[in-house]
Amino acid sequence: MKKIRKAVIPVAGLGTRFLPATKSMPKEMLPVVDRPVVQYAVDEAFEAGIEHIVFVTGRNKAVIEDYFDLHPELIGTLEQTGKKTQLEALESMLPVAGATSFIRQQSPQGLGHAVWCAREVIGNEPFALLLPDMVSFGGRGCLAEITDLYAETGGNIIAVERCDPGDTGKYGIVGRGADIGGGFEVTAMVEKPAPADAPSNFYINGRYILQPEIFALLGNQRRGAGDEIQLTDAMVRLSRDQPFFAQPFTGRMFDCGSKEGFIQANIAFALSRDDMKGPVFDMLQDFVRSHERQEEAA
Repeated sequence: MKKIRKAVIPVAGLGTRFLPATKSMPKEMLPVVDRPVVQYAVDEAFEAGIEHIVFVTGRNKAVIEDYFDLHPELIGTLEQTGKKTQLEALESMLPVAGATSFIRQQSPQGLGHAVWCAREVIGNEPFALLLPDMVSFGGRGCLAEITDLYAETGGNIIAVERCDPGDTGKYGIVGRGADIGGGFEVTAMVEKPAPADAPSNFYINGRYILQPEIFALLGNQRRGAGDEIQLTDAMVRLSRDQPFFAQPFTGRMFDCGSKEGFIQANIAFALSRDDMKGPVFDMLQDFVRSHERQEEAA
């Protein structure tokens, strides 16, 4: 069983749900408290033992590459002004030289196409895939958990969480088979099924470990939903020859690609910090009380 050394993080999306903010700023650079969304995915990858991250980028995403580079002027200013804490924080988030690659996806053709674009850098070895819009919160990172299951089972691993049974039409849903380790065998993968047709209420939450054979399938995958090359379609084909397993995530994943999830993530991370939780909690209490008074008056 090969170790998972490399990870793919697709960052080529246009972020239309966050317009006008994303007209000039990549959605992956929107901050959750004081770190951009993409930083959380990178931290999670390195926590799980990843050695090299492949970013799949698009036009107007050069700022992401700059973010993960040295900033001599900023470093010099922090040194001169004695801001040691900020300097140490910046240095701790910087990947070591040679630990990142940036591949251009010339045209938006779906998640499956973005993953396929990383094939030459990944090579013939299993790899992790992290969707940066999905931000892991609470305890160990989600990728570390599914890496543990991979060490037991090999094959392909999908991180999952439970949704309300009536909301299966919003997600990619997996079928639950026999338990294995802390997870279970995947018996089906269905994109946004109606509640009556859903094989379970376990939804795919944006973390994967995939075998390299997925690249050949993505290379000839027919376009699916949205006239795009869908990763799920290729995974269904791969599941005919290779096992898939699911690991329920014990924390919580926030969908920062949605406005509601983005706000929830900012609140959750702020409340988890000793330097912020008091003022933020008080503000939220005041806001709720004010809202209740307004509703009573109405």
